[in-house]
Amino acid sequence: MSEGERRQRATEAFFGRRKGKPLRERQASQLTALLPRLRLDPAGPAPGDVAELFGFVADRVRLEIGFGGGEHLMHRALEAPNTAFIGVEPFVNSMAKLLGRVEQSGARNIRLYDDDATELLDWLPSHSLDQIDLLYPDPWPKKKHWKRRFVSKVNLDRFARVLKPGGLFCFASDIDTYVNWTLQHCAAHPAFVWTADNAADWLTPFAGWPGTRYEAKARREGRSSAYLTFQRL
Repeated sequence: MSEGERRQRATEAFFGRRKGKPLRERQASQLTALLPRLRLDPAGPAPGDVAELFGFVADRVRLEIGFGGGEHLMHRALEAPNTAFIGVEPFVNSMAKLLGRVEQSGARNIRLYDDDATELLDWLPSHSLDQIDLLYPDPWPKKKHWKRRFVSKVNLDRFARVLKPGGLFCFASDIDTYVNWTLQHCAAHPAFVWTADNAADWLTPFAGWPGTRYEAKARREGRSSAYLTFQRL
């Protein structure tokens, strides 16, 4: 990575703080012992095939960017054991929580990355993913911070490179301005088309949707959610 790229990522990170309250002893132990076994390393050679990262022939490969508490990622991984899941989450406390769930469940189809998702996207092989999930990302509501929103022309270019033709980009948010932002950016990108057939589609949760704690908080505070699906042409 060039010095210019380092400066750009340092000043335009797509995520906020990295740590919260101190971890419990068991969480710290899992972070030390389990994360290195599941962690992908974009500093190393890129895999020729994503299946190499899992050790089994996967039916599909899905990436979730910013998995938060891990409820959705864990639900999907247990629901579809033949699908390979990659989860990205820079927040240490959320990563520790997910690792506890992985250890408890014995899931074998999850790999993780605990830093900037763009580094992973740039490392993955072209046309290697079937789906990318970006669920309740930080909306960066102040206009001066909009450049830190993950949905952007440059990141949609990244999505277009790693998604297979026909692959899906699924986005969920309870922030109207970010929903509109995402619709506008995807509409302007030649590689994506919104799959909605009618006005109710964007208010209907994705199939098998388990809900998340962020979604529950939004509903308690009186905000509804939008669920957008875009297909890679």
